[in-house]
Amino acid sequence: MSGKFTRTIELTTNIAIITVAVLLSIVLIKNYVLSGPGPNTSGPPPTIPTGTKLSVQDVDWTAKKRTMLMVLSNTCRFCTESADFYKKLAQERTKHDDARIIAVLPQDVEAGKTYLNKLGVAVDDVRQLSLDAIGVRATPTLILVDDKGVVTESWVGKLPAEKESEVLNRFLMVHAARVFWEL
Repeated sequence: MSGKFTRTIELTTNIAIITVAVLLSIVLIKNYVLSGPGPNTSGPPPTIPTGTKLSVQDVDWTAKKRTMLMVLSNTCRFCTESADFYKKLAQERTKHDDARIIAVLPQDVEAGKTYLNKLGVAVDDVRQLSLDAIGVRATPTLILVDDKGVVTESWVGKLPAEKESEVLNRFLMVHAARVFWEL
């Protein structure tokens, strides 16, 4: 009788192991195969869709043809690492009367100004605003806005050199086109 009991226990154990393996496989397939890549494997958070109308209190979008919103945080390592590019962006902006840069930070305005001064980045204005208020999920985010408050382009994260060139060209491109047509 002990042989029959041992075989019953072995059979029950094998069925339990197979059942657990099948259930674990179903969970893994459901979570990692059918749902697609997770939030940390899909790259940077999505940018703000082109055509989105932004509403930022007391910002008159018609004051300039182009506004670059630099959405930063003084606790963001990538914001700090991107400071040289932001300095270049600000320097190039000074050559164009119809463009401006507004820094938007979740920290208070004074903390934002202190942070930007420490980085050596000169902007036209500094605003305190939660990231959610403008639909941003990560810093740094650059948002190019036209004179109607409509997003024309946006970029997220620390940008490689070729993307930095793209941002500069897109931000200043409208100026070159306008000068060309005025000739």
